Amino acid sequence: MVIGVPKEIKDHEFRVALTPHGVKELCGRGHRVVIQEGAGEGSGFGDDLYRQAGAVLAPTPQATYGDAQLIVKVKEPHSEEWPFLRKDHVVFTYLHLAASKALTEALLNIGCAGIAYETTEDAKGQFPLLYPMSEIAGQMSVQIGAHYLEKQRGGSGVMLGGVAGVPPGEVVILGSGVVGASAVKIALGMGAKVTVLSLDLWQLRMLYDRYPGRLVTVASNQSMIHHFLTLADLVIGAVYLPAARTPRVITRSMISDMKPGSVLIDVSVDQGGCAETTHPTTHSDPVYVVDGVLHYAVANIPGIVPYTSTLALTNATLPFIVQLVEEGLEGSLRNHHGLRNGLSVLNGRVTCQAVADAHGLPYEPLPS
Repeated sequence: MVIGVPKEIKDHEFRVALTPHGVKELCGRGHRVVIQEGAGEGSGFGDDLYRQAGAVLAPTPQATYGDAQLIVKVKEPHSEEWPFLRKDHVVFTYLHLAASKALTEALLNIGCAGIAYETTEDAKGQFPLLYPMSEIAGQMSVQIGAHYLEKQRGGSGVMLGGVAGVPPGEVVILGSGVVGASAVKIALGMGAKVTVLSLDLWQLRMLYDRYPGRLVTVASNQSMIHHFLTLADLVIGAVYLPAARTPRVITRSMISDMKPGSVLIDVSVDQGGCAETTHPTTHSDPVYVVDGVLHYAVANIPGIVPYTSTLALTNATLPFIVQLVEEGLEGSLRNHHGLRNGLSVLNGRVTCQAVADAHGLPYEPLPS
């Protein structure tokens, strides 16, 4: 099979979908990897490393997509890339289709197969391709939040860890999954006072036991969210529903009751964001202010630590890529439940219930 690896074009997206060792593995199995020139430079992997691994270097996006059957990316196809896609392509990447009707309709019109990293499962029903980037985004969210709390960045001037005689900053985390748990670890490590709110009592119990006496855990509801937002210096939005649009649990009125100069990092913006005031931003223009609250809503946070992110991503995706190239799309969907669950669109049909529901489109599951 021919695998195409384009250079990512999203703003400040420096990750690449395959490392040289991933290319070597696929070429060693008799497959052909075409990677766009310069695709790995932002992650620290130059073209020579890919040539040594057996890849063919392509000078343009057109040549990269060319005769490829499987397109492996990091982020969802940008509108500039849609003309390169064909009906016979299988696109394997983070799609986040519930957040974009335009992209969903484009893929339906093209008729290609789209398999989403974020909904592909392993044998245990977990999301192994979502996990590493969620882990990185969760850790980075606190680091970014601390940065924007600095006065010269427009924040309140609060240092999360405090100092002797001065109380620490208050961090409120909405969600207790991988993003939330990763944010908890960093926020506590910085010395902040941390509260996590979640509907998942089992996850709250695990966090409570992991950090005894150091973490406040709260069963989430609108009243509790409002209360703790009024106390927060930094809020991390880590709400997530697999494949679906993120529920907006933070209302505009809650934002208006927050402290001036406080910061909201809405990590869930990939799926639409958990605040009514959230709209996507970029690394070039990452923040905006609503009612005195700084909003950071960059949809590709891990892209700013691309070396770590690219290695972590390839570690997770490569076994699934091997399945796709060894067994083909039909065989992979038939034999691997996890890839079947990752399929979002196929032959002009929406095959993911949550995506169909998000956009009011017909849902047509694969035959059993």
